[in-house]
Amino acid sequence: MASLRKTIAIDLGTAQVLVYVTGRGIVLEEPSVIAVDVLTDDILAVGSEAKKLIGRTPGNIKAIMPMKDGVIADFKATERMLKYFLDKSVKKSLFKPNLLICVPSRATQVEKRAVLQAADNAGAHRVYLMEEPLAAALGAGVDITDAGGNLVIDVGGGTSDIAVVSMGQIVASRSVDVAGLSLDRKIKDYIRKRYGILIGDQKAEEIKIEAGLAGLEQSLEISGRAITSGLPQKIFVPVAEIYDCLRDEIDDLILGIKKVLEVTPPELASDIYEREIILTGGGANTLGLSGRIEEKLQIPVKIAQDPNECVIIGTSKALNWMESLDEEKNDAIKGKQKELERDEKLRRR
Repeated sequence: MASLRKTIAIDLGTAQVLVYVTGRGIVLEEPSVIAVDVLTDDILAVGSEAKKLIGRTPGNIKAIMPMKDGVIADFKATERMLKYFLDKSVKKSLFKPNLLICVPSRATQVEKRAVLQAADNAGAHRVYLMEEPLAAALGAGVDITDAGGNLVIDVGGGTSDIAVVSMGQIVASRSVDVAGLSLDRKIKDYIRKRYGILIGDQKAEEIKIEAGLAGLEQSLEISGRAITSGLPQKIFVPVAEIYDCLRDEIDDLILGIKKVLEVTPPELASDIYEREIILTGGGANTLGLSGRIEEKLQIPVKIAQDPNECVIIGTSKALNWMESLDEEKNDAIKGKQKELERDEKLRRR
């Protein structure tokens, strides 16, 4: 029965959901958005199709991002979205799958229970939770069992998780609200105030990605709606200006890193200064982020390979531990049953 039951890893993020199925790899990577008709409560679209509707829907259709800061903000929408993604990732089976889901390091017990309940209602057999920084470190190739300290920063959609990892555990951690969505809002506000142009969330995200790939001496073409005339307008914005508008947010993230280092044991802190800070998550390639951290902390910074997939890759590696724990538990149960049967036979004699 155990071999027929699928084991699945899920990175349930604020901006994106990634699903890994044992034996098949990463099978799904879609935005964590669900579009619902508020009049009938019917699901109209989920994932990529729902994201296209953001800012374009009529009054009766609502595009919801049910996750906020890495935790559940809308329980019902999260449950429905999770069920949709599970059905899309796994073929129909008589056996419910086992799930391993990542949660932010600062998630409370109530928030963790909400994730467990939503996954259970969505059709899971057993649900396990793993802290995101630990999964990110594992996915970035860090030997988390090493006694030395490693500083990992997972820049997600809603939060950035900063953690010092040693001996397979998180020694010190902090979550800050500086992440992909807050950087998008910063760009949106800057374009509105500086140029009098209104742009949407998706356009701001595109600008952030393009700026990260361009040089500081280049300019980006941006189109939006002029506040004064209400007409569509196109402007050219220097990439250096985009960096300047993001710098305060980046400095807030650096402040969070300093606070984690302040409570890190001295021996591990010295390890971190000798090693590289590892950046993971979809926001790792944000314009000027790695350079600004190096400048302020005087510690080398390395962006992990495929930073957007580090958490799901690390979670998929942890699936092996979960399966071995299940096997050990099953063996222990079988051993206990045999012991009880033997005692019962002796009693009858």
